[in-house]
Amino acid sequence: MEKIVSDIIHTLKQILPSHRPIPLHEPFFYGNEKKYIIDCIDSRFVSSIGNYVTEFENRISEFTGSAFAVATSNGTSALHAALITAGVQPGDEVLMPALTFIATANAAVYCGAVPHFIDSCPKTIGIDIEKLETYLETATHIKNNTLINNSTGRPVRAIIPVHIFGMPVDMNRLQDLCQKFRLTIIEDAAESIGSFCGTRHTGTFGSCGTLSFNGNKTITTGGGGAVLCKDEDTAHRLKHLTTTARCTKARWEYFHDRTGFNYRMPNINAALGCAQLEQLPQFLTKKRELAARYAKAFDSVKGVHMLKEPEYGKSNFWLNTLILDKPDRKLLEDILETTNSMGIQTRPVWALMNTLPMYRKCPSMPLECAWKLENSIINIPSSINLLD
Repeated sequence: MEKIVSDIIHTLKQILPSHRPIPLHEPFFYGNEKKYIIDCIDSRFVSSIGNYVTEFENRISEFTGSAFAVATSNGTSALHAALITAGVQPGDEVLMPALTFIATANAAVYCGAVPHFIDSCPKTIGIDIEKLETYLETATHIKNNTLINNSTGRPVRAIIPVHIFGMPVDMNRLQDLCQKFRLTIIEDAAESIGSFCGTRHTGTFGSCGTLSFNGNKTITTGGGGAVLCKDEDTAHRLKHLTTTARCTKARWEYFHDRTGFNYRMPNINAALGCAQLEQLPQFLTKKRELAARYAKAFDSVKGVHMLKEPEYGKSNFWLNTLILDKPDRKLLEDILETTNSMGIQTRPVWALMNTLPMYRKCPSMPLECAWKLENSIINIPSSINLLD
């Protein structure tokens, strides 16, 4: 055990700069950020109305290849709005990985829906599609063109694939499965801007896809998110829902035609995002270089391996991921304690959703792989400047 820890420390020191501390992932502002923010301040439109919001949405659409993009206040609000717009109703079940960030489950519960947890794939740490198909064949049935959970009797309405740490799920295979089982896809692409499945950007396969621009993401707006969608009507409904459902036909009256949400992205945040998007191709190149350096260095370290992108897709390598060959919580904690005490920030993956107090009674398939990954994953420093 001590040798694995020392080997990991030695390898990290070979790659990382000597200064400390080294954050897990931090933003960098090399471009027009100050220029655009000052311009936004000078315009006086710093809140939810302004040209930068529209410009940011247009640039997101162009980069991802999505027909439309609607900017929101954060990735969680984007996912909540996407689920509502996709027709998720109170009492529905929503399939999602147990190994995900809490926002995935929370957004479904905001709709009054019930998370239904599914297992992970060891190669991508996303959804295990083959295992899921076998599970659904025995645990559900189709009635009146709706998938029904045999145990609860509830409709299983949708599925949220999560492209964890930027690693794309095999969306082509998942689309086939969802057609078979009458499932709506809402993609959680919060961590995967710049990731592709084949030639298509993550977030563009489902009825909607969502992105996050939190301060620790590949590009940031400080706090922010976006919903990607395929048609103008959906984009209009998303914009209406996320701007408190105020009727645009009103001249100066405040008339709202449904319960909406104040999920708007401020113009000043969008200004920051426009500048970050201009640098995104260079950021992605640097992140791939760092990932390649890590992969080569850790190839000779016994007992661990780096998570690699799948053959069918391309990762943005948002967070580089080290995985123990055998799950070992004690060893995992030793590595985390040693690296963080040295000023090298590392972190474990999230606790499985079904182990959290509010979600322990939710339906779940067997989670053997997810449990192993929970006790094996270590995220290591992944900022774009580490090789400069």
